Amino acid sequence: MESLFDVSNEIVVITGASGNLGHAYVQAFLNGGAKVIGLDRLLIHKGLEQQYKNNYLFLESDVTNKQSIEKALGEIERSFGTPTVLVNNAAIDSPPSAPTEENGPFETYPESSWDKVLNVNLKGVFLCCQVFGSAMAKKKKGAIINISSIYGVVSPDQNLYQYRRNRGEVFFKPVAYSASKSGIMNLTRYLAVYWAKDLVRVNTLTIAGVFNNQDDDFLNAYCSKIPIGRMADINEYCGSVLFLACNASSYMTGSNLVIDGGWTSI
Repeated sequence: MESLFDVSNEIVVITGASGNLGHAYVQAFLNGGAKVIGLDRLLIHKGLEQQYKNNYLFLESDVTNKQSIEKALGEIERSFGTPTVLVNNAAIDSPPSAPTEENGPFETYPESSWDKVLNVNLKGVFLCCQVFGSAMAKKKKGAIINISSIYGVVSPDQNLYQYRRNRGEVFFKPVAYSASKSGIMNLTRYLAVYWAKDLVRVNTLTIAGVFNNQDDDFLNAYCSKIPIGRMADINEYCGSVLFLACNASSYMTGSNLVIDGGWTSI
């Protein structure tokens, strides 16, 4: 059983490594003995390279720039070898505190905001799969995990934000994030079939929200939609990511693993 879940021989690339979830995934793989490369535009979590001197490498990289990703691949191959696991975690959304036009009605949602979100959330995954996935295919070994969201499966429930409109605010969950996360799912299916004979598995992990000291009104509304009755803790998706990366999921490709506290079961 231990060998099924062993990741100690994996070389794992995690995009968006400076974010809360990215950092949790980094820690999970390091704890499993893997060699891990964190990619992000800024180094936030300092000290990991000292703590895991032989197993962790942080590289500043822009997932929307193919040359930047190719440069990262070159450095990874010189340091550790060809990656065997890619976790496409990097993503952006309009935060609740964004300007009114970012979180306003669909009819006036800015084209520039659409382009920015799709550029990171979908094009970034496409480019990372092109660069890292191609290297894996040449070696006939790899697992790609594309992180999606329940809002790529179902529409955001705009009623969750009614409390803000009751305060006199103009607020709607924007469209671009949902569209980008939905697009990831068929990119996953396409690549799963395309690289099946090259022994590169490609799966989607669809997740729900993570508790991060959100507004009580939002928490009450959001958690009322979840049968388990709460948002996920920061580490509760790590087991699923490790599973999709290891031999325990060796016959799984083109799938969408949904971990959402039961949200999409209703």
